[in-house]
Amino acid sequence: MLVLLPPSEGKASSGRGAPLKPEALSLPGLTAAREAVLTELAELCAGDEDKAREVLGLSEGLRGEVAKNAELRTAGARPAGEIYTGVLYDSLGLASLGTAAKRRAARSLLVFSGLWGAVRVTDRIPSYRCSMGVKLPGLGALGAHWRTPMASVLPEVAGSGLVLDLRSAAYAAAWKPKGEVAGRTASVRVLHAPTRKVVSHFNKATKGRIVRSLLTSGAEPKGPAELVEALRDLGCVVEAQAPAKSGQSWSLDVLVDEVH
Repeated sequence: MLVLLPPSEGKASSGRGAPLKPEALSLPGLTAAREAVLTELAELCAGDEDKAREVLGLSEGLRGEVAKNAELRTAGARPAGEIYTGVLYDSLGLASLGTAAKRRAARSLLVFSGLWGAVRVTDRIPSYRCSMGVKLPGLGALGAHWRTPMASVLPEVAGSGLVLDLRSAAYAAAWKPKGEVAGRTASVRVLHAPTRKVVSHFNKATKGRIVRSLLTSGAEPKGPAELVEALRDLGCVVEAQAPAKSGQSWSLDVLVDEVH
């Protein structure tokens, strides 16, 4: 099982560890594309601060994020699972997983990123600020920048098993499963059952709890249909829509009564 996650906007500090080693990150087929974003982002943020804030869409109160990006190559690096914070990752609770569940997380979780493309939770990265919606002056829109390298790298990473897609729309734009990979991909929405609406906070929290439950239970669904059964066994209320034709993904709605 491969689980595709969005990053968090908020991130923990880099700490005092050894600096980034781009060549040591997982998915080496993305190295050249990562280097291009890293170089332009660091140079942009080391220059005109106001321009950098405008490009990154940062408010006056987030000026410190510009300085953080300027030091990406020298800042301390920590496992991505420690860098990403926020509602989804708080609910996922990687640090408190048992040993077996942590091994499954290292093997199956893939976090998408405007800067890195995608990383494993064990990859060591510095704290940064760069969403997939950013349009860098030289490289252009990052979603488009990542599509070509992702198209060649991600199908191999997906292997022959289930792909559970929990990404938000901006990050889903960087790679859309196609062909037979799409047929074993399940995209999940979390809806407030009484209103049938997506509410950001509990959407993220529920996705984090879903991933945690799958990791701790040891469930190994082989495809979307088996995933539906596994989620129901874990107490989730799930409505599933199988693809109407080949080359399309499954759509799953997880219904939640309470917003929390």
